[in-house]
Amino acid sequence: MNVYKSIDEISRDEKTVLTIGTFDGIHQGHKVIFERLKKYSSQNNLRNVVITFEPHPRTVVSDFKIKLLTTLDEKTELLSKLDLDNLLVIKFSMEFAEQTSEEFITNIICKKIGVQHIIIGHDHRFGKNRNGDDNELIELGKKCNFSVECLDAVKSEKDIISSTVIRNALFDGDIQKANRLLGRNYCFRGTVVKGVSRGKILGFPTANIEVEDKNKLIPKNGVYIVKALVEDEIIYGVMNVGLRPTFADTLSVVIEAHLFEFNKNIYGRTIRIELLKRIRDEKKFNNTEELIYQIGKDKKQAIQFVGKIIN
Repeated sequence: MNVYKSIDEISRDEKTVLTIGTFDGIHQGHKVIFERLKKYSSQNNLRNVVITFEPHPRTVVSDFKIKLLTTLDEKTELLSKLDLDNLLVIKFSMEFAEQTSEEFITNIICKKIGVQHIIIGHDHRFGKNRNGDDNELIELGKKCNFSVECLDAVKSEKDIISSTVIRNALFDGDIQKANRLLGRNYCFRGTVVKGVSRGKILGFPTANIEVEDKNKLIPKNGVYIVKALVEDEIIYGVMNVGLRPTFADTLSVVIEAHLFEFNKNIYGRTIRIELLKRIRDEKKFNNTEELIYQIGKDKKQAIQFVGKIIN
């Protein structure tokens, strides 16, 4: 997949089918759009282009600090696995946001990229204040000689699949719902940093993880069953996200993973964590003995769960 970090890098070609969106999460709904894009491209001998934005538009046009399901690197990696031809990443700024929907389509899409057909999702909005919708896009297509295809919403059970629904599931700690809507395990990357070594003292050594991107969504505090990737080695474990209330030694969220049968020194290394299931809320214990007992129960439950999914 060709990745273009600027509009100036991509050549203009009217024989193009494209889709436009933030595509945070690259979830099951997005994948329907990408599959349709590839099929239309193949059937009509057109190049296919996915257009996305960096940073997330909502972080630019409002004070709302949105938490990301996918960083740009993650998004690029996931898209590359879908066998798409081209990814164009447009830098989103206040100046860019001031364009009307007609200016964006005419000046950017038609004049600089070229297009014959545009495929969008059911809730796509574009242009200043997100005033442009599928009806306006169809009218612009008539003026600029391109066709438009608006796909229906994709559902999973009772849920319309969207990035917002997935974020809310993660904020609620409903990992299995989030994973179902994503079509994969939710994950994040981070660096293993030194902690206070309390886990080792308790008999459950942990890797303290500092997340790479501060805007990355970390789910609700609690204890999770996880799958970790360390230097191409897959290890399962349990992970605590929270404030360590038993010890009351931090005011910020700490992420600690106890990896089963793993004792390598990985300080400073990058670790990738996939979340499989949430076990319980974080809680304050009366003493370390109660905590050790509960961690043992958590570990036993996790081992049983992992045994079922890998056997």
